[in-house]
Formats: sequence, structure tokens, C-alpha cells
Amino acid sequence: MLDLPKACDLVIIGGGVTGAGIFHETTRLGLRVILVEQRDFAWGTSSRSSKLIHGGLRYLKEGHLALTRDAVKERERLLREAPGLVTAIPFLVPIYKDHGPGRWTLEAGLSIYDLLAQKRRHRYLGPEEMATHLPFIQRNALNGGYEFYDAQVDDARLVLRLINEGRSAGGVALNYTAATSVDRDDQGRVRGVTLQDTETLASRSIECPAVINATGCWAERLHLSPHKKHLRPLRGSHLIFPHDALPVTVAVSFTHPQDHRAMFVIPWEGVVLVGTTDLDHSGNLNEEAAITAQEADYLLDGVRFLFPSLGLSLRQCIASIAGLRPVISSGGNRAPSDESREHDIWIDNGLVTIAGGKLTTYRRVALDALKAVQPFLSPFERPSVDSMGFDAAEPLPLVGVIHPDAWLRLWGRYGAGVYRIAENKVPEMLHCIPGTSTLWAELPYVIEHESVRHLGDLLLRRVRIGLLLPEGGRDFLPRIEQTCRLPLGWDRARWRREVKEYLAQWRKAHGFPWLEPRQRLWVKLWIKVKEWIEALGG
Repeated sequence: MLDLPKACDLVIIGGGVTGAGIFHETTRLGLRVILVEQRDFAWGTSSRSSKLIHGGLRYLKEGHLALTRDAVKERERLLREAPGLVTAIPFLVPIYKDHGPGRWTLEAGLSIYDLLAQKRRHRYLGPEEMATHLPFIQRNALNGGYEFYDAQVDDARLVLRLINEGRSAGGVALNYTAATSVDRDDQGRVRGVTLQDTETLASRSIECPAVINATGCWAERLHLSPHKKHLRPLRGSHLIFPHDALPVTVAVSFTHPQDHRAMFVIPWEGVVLVGTTDLDHSGNLNEEAAITAQEADYLLDGVRFLFPSLGLSLRQCIASIAGLRPVISSGGNRAPSDESREHDIWIDNGLVTIAGGKLTTYRRVALDALKAVQPFLSPFERPSVDSMGFDAAEPLPLVGVIHPDAWLRLWGRYGAGVYRIAENKVPEMLHCIPGTSTLWAELPYVIEHESVRHLGDLLLRRVRIGLLLPEGGRDFLPRIEQTCRLPLGWDRARWRREVKEYLAQWRKAHGFPWLEPRQRLWVKLWIKVKEWIEALGG
């Protein structure tokens, strides 16, 4: 906080994908930019999404052709520019005689989808071929299905790559730093902000002519809408199953038998995501969103309908995630899933607020924000939507003994930082953490370069092993301590405190809210026994 300059050109409030995208674009233009996030980078929606970079096929049905067109173009751009981070994935859509959309409805929608992408990437599959790809699928009344392609991303790593490249271009990005006020002159024009470290409580005033409010569901705390429409936080929740419980190798899009909403089953990082819900969230926005028992049951009912022979149980889940979508309400009694995912921009004498938006179209949102803030800044040439979003799309040359696939993955997540990871001198550090694709060498790298303050920052967002391994990776914490405690600068007391806080956070936001009270009691008892055994061993 003490190292901050007295003045800058722009302060961005919010460290999700929208704020990170704006930070990335503005620093590349040579502007003096400070980004602040009151929690950790990607703490909210941007680490809890469905991990998809997609056009939103269902938006065609709702008539949002422009949104679908823009999203498809951004999907294609990211596939070109961020290999290893954004990857194409095949989707299958089953067609049933008595349930869901019919063949010709899907053919029409997928044809438009391909037309927008300017490439044909869908085909019809008969019922036998569908069953070959999905051996456990419900075969009663199965008429066949379609294959098409979308894309997948590690959402938190996308945010962090944008922030890291913005830092390399000269920008300043601070997590655990809140903007406590936007300061104005006598004419009501923005003249600066007051910042405060949320943990040390150190504060600092920064002079700036413009502020961008990219705080998602929290946006109206800084800037009320000038229109009648307001933000409507919608919760989207997911279950995470191990691959051996839900053995699918391709993504599946289908409709829930109860309300005919779109659902999916998607392989991701060695596990399988089942999602998503779309419900109004009435909880405290300052507390982490968590899946409810009702949502868990709803998702399980959907996936059991699709794969009845697997006998899936909620007890097989290894984790859950729930995020809040900052959707703009159209008013009335419109169903959550019917609300538009388009964004809006509000301008007030140098304060520019972004409302709404999608992960896929983050760069178009960033460029719209640049257009809105441009009158308050010194002249600059705004990039076009067709310009390169990342400086280098081609992966750096492979070095060392890392497998080419692992190298591409590291390049996508860390950019030029891949060399620092590969330079690790301990051979075992270039092995994967069991059950994941994460190298042990990634842990000390992100500690050194990515502003890790807490164990949850490390395990839930810098790397994702807290979502990929049972109990948040608890069994690997002793090895993680050996690797990370000294680089973090923590003594044993601090480590034990962080472990306790992390496990409590994981149980609350990513654990097992669907368990019955008696089951929950047994889980808590088992956790206490394990803590007691580990304390004796330590």
C-alpha cells in the first residue's frame, strides 16, 4: 500500500474477469492503472463458473442473436490466442422421442451456430453411435443426437493470466484491497479514490480522473443504476464427481426432466462437472455462495435421468461450487433463466460501472468500458474488437523434460512464466500432484509471483486442487506444507491456523450441504478424529 503512486490515470475496482480484462487492455495502451479487489482475484463468480467459453446455444432460442454472434466470435478468438488455456471440447446432445428439443429444431440452431463461427462443426448421430460414445445413457425413447463443439477454460487462471500480463505491462494489481470511497470535486467529477487493505487496515488516497466499477453483483453499492433496471444476483451451482463415478469422456448437454432447463455434464481437469442451477440469490453478498440441498437434489435428479444405470449418489461427490451471476433484471416476474446475459454501462462524471456480462465476452465488455471512460482520460487510440487480445498466441519453445501436453497447459495458464516453472531444479517437482494435472513446481511459482495471502488463494484459485481432490486435498497438506510454508514465510503456528481456516472455508462453500443432519454429524466427527491424529503426528 505504501508503494502506491500518489496519482494514476485509472482505478479499476473488481478483480474478476471483467476487471482483469479492462486492466489487461488499459495497461497495454500505456495508461497508469491500478486494479483493486476486496477479496482475492477471481474470488467470486470468475472462479465458480461452468468453465465454458461458449456462444450460448440457448440464447438463439431466446432471440439474442447478437449476443450469440459476439460470443461465438470471442470463442474462436480465444481458441486461437490462448492455446492450453482455452480448448475445444465436443458436446453431445441426445434426442428423445418424448423429451427435449427435436431433431430439426437442433439442426436449425446448430446450423446457425456454425454459420456464426464460419465453420461446420456439427453432425447427426444415430442412437447406436450415441450409445457408443455414452455407454450408460438412458436408451429408452432415444432417437439419436448431435455432436457439436464449444470450448472450455480454467476461469480463475484466465483472470490471473490477464492480471499477470497487465502487471508486466506496468500496471498495479492489489488483492485484499477495498475502495472505501470514490472521491469527487465540487462539480461532482471524480478526482480520486480512497483505498484500504482489508486485513492490515492501512489506507491510502489516490488521485485519478476516472474509476471503473467492475464489481459484478456488488456494482450497485458504488453506483445506482440510472435506469429502472437493476442487478439481479442469480446463483449457479454445480456438483463435482470423480471420473470413476461418472465415466464420461465427452460433454453432454440435455434438458432436465422436471422443468426442461438446459443442463450439462462436462469432463474438466480429471473430474466431471454437473450443472447448473439458475436461482435468485437472497443471501449476504459478502459471504461465499454455497449450493443448497435442494439444488444438489435437482442436479442429481437430472444426471440420474440421463445415466440411470450408474446409480449415482450425492455421497460420491467430491466437491461443489456455487457462483453468482450479475444479471440485469428486466423487471416483472421473468424466470431467472429467461433474463438476458447482455451487459450495460452506466456513466457518472468519471465513474463508469459495468453491469452484467459473460465470461466469454469479457474482452468486448472491456473495450466497451474503454469507450465509456475515454472522454475522462488523455487521448489514446482504442483497440478494435478484431485486434489481438493476447500479445503472443504461439506457445514458447519447449524446454527440459516436461511433456509437450503439459508444456502447452502451463503456457496457457502462465504465459512466459512457464520458463520459471520449468527451471525448478528438483526433478520430483516436475511431477503431477496425484489425481491432477498440476505440477508440484507450480505451487512455489504462484506463491512468488501471484500475491498469495491465504491457503485458500493457493489451493482454490492459483491451482485448483482444492476442487479436484477429496476434502479439498486434505491428504496432501503435509506435502504442501513442506513445499510451500517457507516460500510463504509462515511459521508452524501460522500454517496450522491457515489449514484450519481453509478446511472450514472448504466445508462451508465447497463441501456437503446435502447431507442429512445425522450424516453431517458423522462427517464432522471423522474430521475431528483426523485432526486429532494429525496433531499427534505433528
